[in-house]
Amino acid sequence: MEIAKDIVLRPRFFQDLDVPSEKALEAFEKKGKTCKDFKISRIDHHVFIRIPKKDQHFWSPQLHLEIYDIDDKPKLKGLFGPSPTVWTFFMFAHFIVATAFIGAGIWMYVNMSLGDDYLYAIIAMVLLFVTWFVLYFAGRLGKEAGKKEMHALYQFMKSTLGGTKK
Repeated sequence: MEIAKDIVLRPRFFQDLDVPSEKALEAFEKKGKTCKDFKISRIDHHVFIRIPKKDQHFWSPQLHLEIYDIDDKPKLKGLFGPSPTVWTFFMFAHFIVATAFIGAGIWMYVNMSLGDDYLYAIIAMVLLFVTWFVLYFAGRLGKEAGKKEMHALYQFMKSTLGGTKK
């Protein structure tokens, strides 16, 4: 599995399954009752695999699996991502920076239209643009910090699905 080569912050993967979807879902549910290395929860056709609280750090990823049937063929869709709290914080921060950037652009336009000095508006826009890059690269660094855990989550998923072929 290749995770780090593309520009996405939340890598996704898709694969066909060799076992019925319900059997795969039951395997994760059964493994979740005994596994100490990962916390597993299942809601309908969704499985969430997380690092236990005691081993988590700010950038710890989680693996969200969706197991479903298309034309009686079992499929698996996986999504790596940060905890929902971290993801919400980053999306909120991006929204605030984008809104402030638009506000600074309006401020600059109004000052230009009135013939006033608009240097501060341009400085604000440049700082907000730099802030956006800082947020983006912080997310990239966070993904890099959680790469080892992403591989562990993926290997755990593969071993759990491999045990269903019996």
